[in-house]
Amino acid sequence: MQRLLIIGCGDIARRALPWLVKHYRVYAAVRSDARLRELRALGVTPLRADLDKPNSLKRLAGIGNLVLHFAPPQETGAVDRRTRALLAALSTGKILPRRFIYISTTGVYGDCGGAWVSEERPVHPQTPRARRRADAETRLRRFGRSRRVAVSILRAPGIYAVDRLPLSRLERGLPLLLETEDIYTNHIHADDLASIARRALSHGRPGRIYNASDESVLKMGEYFDLIAERLGLPRAPRLPRKDVEQRLSPAMLSFMGESRRLTNRRLRRELGVRLKYPDVATALGGLLPEVA
Repeated sequence: MQRLLIIGCGDIARRALPWLVKHYRVYAAVRSDARLRELRALGVTPLRADLDKPNSLKRLAGIGNLVLHFAPPQETGAVDRRTRALLAALSTGKILPRRFIYISTTGVYGDCGGAWVSEERPVHPQTPRARRRADAETRLRRFGRSRRVAVSILRAPGIYAVDRLPLSRLERGLPLLLETEDIYTNHIHADDLASIARRALSHGRPGRIYNASDESVLKMGEYFDLIAERLGLPRAPRLPRKDVEQRLSPAMLSFMGESRRLTNRRLRRELGVRLKYPDVATALGGLLPEVA
């Protein structure tokens, strides 16, 4: 049985675990004792390692034939120090991974003015978070070429699920942009992203980028309106951008400064992915009770 090493065993990884533990011998890097017990109960062999403490990563070298890297970069800086430390540690092993799957973000494209975006579009990250992700992608693809490791990168947009909806924002009545100023957003259900990662373990092409997005074509306001209508909540107010900028944090505003529509042809044609939730409206209709 092949050995699989998971880096960043959070929500998406846990959604994939029931299938993964049946097909691989699964190891996961963890930092806390509480996670050790939790993961053992799920059939995972936990390994104490902290991406912010490079010396603790040595034990990961040579463990996995396959690697799923779900961990985000650290919160500051222009480069992803965590991914750099991980690759340095894996490079010391006598055996390198055969495949390496990394979940990145579609934020690396930057603002595209609402244009359709395929994986061939050059990256143009415009936020520190996106720059760190772009740095991780560059390092990983370089690692793959130099070490002959099949590195595949999944660029994920906004991840949602029943327990990952912006309910507090709707309940607080925070504003959205006027329809004429609104931006296109992109989405993927957390369960589908977990399935895409599983599929990439066997079908991801070396050095290949995949937009891990569903078929939705929604502006941000439309997304929030769908949720509000389904749950019987008031719609968020719409204001001009200049007024919205005075009421929201810089972090929230950063998401309102980038508009793009993603194509996912590679996802379907190369990975053979069939989404359980092909668009947000379908997902909400099946997951949330309708309020009369």
